[in-house]
Amino acid sequence: MNRVMLLLVLGVIGCGQPAVTESKREANGDSHERMLATLRDIQVHTADEQPYLGDGRRRRLARQLSGLPANAPPSVKLKTRFQLAEAEMQAGHTQQAIAQFLECSSLLRDAASLLPNPDRARDHLDMRLAVAYLRLAEDQNCVNCRDEDCCIFPIRGGGVHRKKQPARNAIEHLTEFLERNSDDATAIWLLNVAYMTLGEYPQGVPEPWRLPADRLTPEADFPKFRNIAPQLGLDTFSLSGGMIVDDLNGDNWLDVVASSWDTSGQMRCWLNNGDGTFSDHTEKSGLTGLFGGLNMIQADYDNDGDVDILVLRGAWLREFGHHPNSLLQNDGHARFRDVTFDVGLGENYYPTQSAAWADYDNDGDLDLYIANEIGDSELFNNDGRGYFTNVALEAGVTGGRYPKGVIWGDYDNDRYPDLYVSNLKGPNQLYHNNRDGTFTDVAREAGVTEPNRSFPTWFWDFNNDGALDLFVAAYQNNVDHFAADYLGRSHQAATDRLYQGDGTGGFRDVSEEMNLARVTLPMGSNFGDVDNDGFLDFYLGTGYPDYAGIMPNRMFRNQRGTGFEEVTTAAGLGHLQKGHGVAFADYDHDGDQDIFIEMGGAFPGDAFSNAVFQNPGFGHHWITVRLIGRESNRAAIGARIRADVTEDGKQRPIYQWVNSGGTFGGSPLRQHIGLGTSERLDRLEIYWPTTDSTQVFTDLEVDRMIAIVEGEDEYRLIPGGPTSKSGADPSVP
Repeated sequence: MNRVMLLLVLGVIGCGQPAVTESKREANGDSHERMLATLRDIQVHTADEQPYLGDGRRRRLARQLSGLPANAPPSVKLKTRFQLAEAEMQAGHTQQAIAQFLECSSLLRDAASLLPNPDRARDHLDMRLAVAYLRLAEDQNCVNCRDEDCCIFPIRGGGVHRKKQPARNAIEHLTEFLERNSDDATAIWLLNVAYMTLGEYPQGVPEPWRLPADRLTPEADFPKFRNIAPQLGLDTFSLSGGMIVDDLNGDNWLDVVASSWDTSGQMRCWLNNGDGTFSDHTEKSGLTGLFGGLNMIQADYDNDGDVDILVLRGAWLREFGHHPNSLLQNDGHARFRDVTFDVGLGENYYPTQSAAWADYDNDGDLDLYIANEIGDSELFNNDGRGYFTNVALEAGVTGGRYPKGVIWGDYDNDRYPDLYVSNLKGPNQLYHNNRDGTFTDVAREAGVTEPNRSFPTWFWDFNNDGALDLFVAAYQNNVDHFAADYLGRSHQAATDRLYQGDGTGGFRDVSEEMNLARVTLPMGSNFGDVDNDGFLDFYLGTGYPDYAGIMPNRMFRNQRGTGFEEVTTAAGLGHLQKGHGVAFADYDHDGDQDIFIEMGGAFPGDAFSNAVFQNPGFGHHWITVRLIGRESNRAAIGARIRADVTEDGKQRPIYQWVNSGGTFGGSPLRQHIGLGTSERLDRLEIYWPTTDSTQVFTDLEVDRMIAIVEGEDEYRLIPGGPTSKSGADPSVP
């Protein structure tokens, strides 16, 4: 874009306000350097203080064990050695952990008569030895495996282990356990997985414990996705963290940012080369030294036309998690500066992993809600110049129930976004926006308080009726519940909920009838339209910290609003490693959404490589729409898109709201809309709630990327799209 055209575009669109004044910077010192120093200090104290990443407990237990006198009671030796074995496994010292567990087996024989329940101790030890051997099997076979079948459930082909002894050892201990506890769902599940790693499922599994083969038959006629992260250079090896896919440098191609909650884990940035390949941009991005971050979300907080990033830290750590979040201001060229302390977001350090952006007061700029696990949650009002003030107390949204997910959505269509908070310790909250800066919790009246232990959540319109619906995932972190549910057995665990909205404030629980009353245990999550049929599908990154949490990530296809079918096995998306940040994005501009997922667990020994699942394509049409606010917030977060299409002589609407998707991962803010078999887009309607205005465009071509500026009569082609190789309007901002 030449300089004259750039000035013209900025004049029409508006170039935003300075985020902070020089006086504020001087008062706070250099915000970026201050954050780097704070994170370095946290890094130094991690070893002794952090319960997941720290090594202090393991070292203390080792000293305690070596200091026990020779005549110490066998039960004391057993307990101390067992605890040390667990600590060794969490630290990633799997061989040492196994050696300690085997020593425990010898001690158990000596101490059995002194224990109140020796059989229970033997069962526990067998299960932990089995889990340790399975972890060793993963260490020796999966961690460096670059085959696309690696760790994909059911394990087949290139995913079968070459080094088989660890899995055989796990089978030995699982079998011994099952001979005493023949109906244990966890042991049955892990036994079948272990036989799969050997290539001996189903025939090798003893019949009483064999997972029915029909449970692993592809659920539907659905093409297979392939993990191509190694080819793209995006298979970063890390612990749990966040992932965002969006255009960071304004070239209209989608870039990638990933984080790790490891306090020594460097944030990473890759820029798209303009052809669907990537180059590492981390050093040039200004992210060097910015460590940690269990989750991230993006927004244009300062209305200057580029994507900024909020990094969330400290979750799960309680009193050890007082880590600062980071607001990273983009200069438009994917170079970032940490402005947290400049803009009023650095006053309190509360552990969190969940936040959401919205213009809750409809004044044209984005405000921010941060759901803190301990301490009050915070609602930051944006003053329009990029400075934030916490107004949560007067607004009535301080939370307080260990929130794990938060999302904004105007569920009653009154133009003002409302707030839903998913809690791990108590009923969920639906804060209705009173349109005067205050909120009222109406969750009980609306019937959306459950499940009581929940995690990711999102607003969406799953049936295209124009009303926002609500998905809330249950989270009772135990593989036993998952295994029982997967095996079709009865259980007492809470299941995921889908609430259908009526658009006027009411909801109805349709989980059962939509086939979603499942035990999935998701952490990461997002939704998109992978088959371009105009109905939103979703993908869940599953797991929990313990190494026994070996379970597939789950993919659910929307059956045109009448229900959901699981396509995990058919699509090849059942990755067995722990899944976190998820994004749906068409990174290669071929017209379909691929799935990005950040992998890895909480403990140092549970790292894994991130995955990118390439969409094989479904032959349907699509359109990608980037909205640019002028009086509304520049990123158009909260705006509603309606696309009317005609299929088989019948017209139907498709609805999407602008946001980054689920509550653990960030899809692009530009919206990809599947159009099914329709070869023209009859009508495209954009509703801007801030100004209560609507734009309408008719008879559009499909399979293209367009930009729409609030208030303008014409849309513009986005350069770089499949149909804009020539003749594209160069004035797209």
